[in-house]
Amino acid sequence: MNTEQENYKIQKWICSLSVLLFIVKLVAWYITRSVSILADALESIVNVAAGFIGLYSLFIAAKPKDVDHPYGHGKAEFISAGVEGLMILIAGGLILYNALKDFSVHTPVTHLDNGLYLVAFTAIVNYVLGLYCVRKGRRNNSLAIEASGKHLMIDTYSTIAVIVGLLVILFTKQYWLDRVIAIFLGLLIIYNGYKILRRSLAGIMDEADLSVLKEIIQIMEDHRVANWIDIHNLKVVKYGSRLHIDGHLTVPYFLTVEEAHEEVSNLQKIVGETFPSQIEFNMHLDPCREWSCTICTKTDCTVRKKAFVKRLPWNVKDVLSPKQHSA
Repeated sequence: MNTEQENYKIQKWICSLSVLLFIVKLVAWYITRSVSILADALESIVNVAAGFIGLYSLFIAAKPKDVDHPYGHGKAEFISAGVEGLMILIAGGLILYNALKDFSVHTPVTHLDNGLYLVAFTAIVNYVLGLYCVRKGRRNNSLAIEASGKHLMIDTYSTIAVIVGLLVILFTKQYWLDRVIAIFLGLLIIYNGYKILRRSLAGIMDEADLSVLKEIIQIMEDHRVANWIDIHNLKVVKYGSRLHIDGHLTVPYFLTVEEAHEEVSNLQKIVGETFPSQIEFNMHLDPCREWSCTICTKTDCTVRKKAFVKRLPWNVKDVLSPKQHSA
């Protein structure tokens, strides 16, 4: 099973469980009439809708590259995460509206003990599933799965806040706290919706992911060999779970085409061992120049024209530079 198929299977589980947990929360609200439980259930509506949007996006993202989409369909994941973030924002707004509307009118909350058991059950399931999805999403480099996981974990935190608040209400009979809890949840949900939306827009706009970029550069630096004289003009673009890596690799000018190709293949293999997602590696080969001798660590070179000065460590600033380096 490849990464895209695994992501699609995980998302199907998310959709199924989201529907089940939403029904459980509706039952809890029906027997308690708690506004905060209703707020929690409203967010679960978003979980259900976002889950099916995410499922469709992963179905699209799993399609192979074609003539119309030479880089694949991975951008669908970012669009899905953006829609999910927007829906979270809307859900937060609805929760705030319901909590602030007729704030001074306190509806009695009933059968809290039974409602708490049901809500606690949903919190446990959400947290376990959310944690699993976040870890799998990061491992598979899938923003859609990671966003779904974070959404489920946010749902868990909000549910825990509801449980704590309802316990306080149960013992103090201060029913106005029900609406205060709902307001707090609304603000928390809006904040997290913004973060998910912001990240999805960054992916759509091909904003550089510095954490991924630094990790790739460090891998190259740790496994660097003498024939890899210099790397510059490096770019890393994410298309869903796929990584597209472009750059310029400087190698000794006297290498044959086959030998130079072998160096690029070795570099791709090393990076690919760390990132399980599919990698498209486009590395332009540059021949070494006279000034390259000053940073070249190749000790058996018979055509060196300048003395070696220092080994140039690879870092984000230097590797992103469009020009070949020298000491």
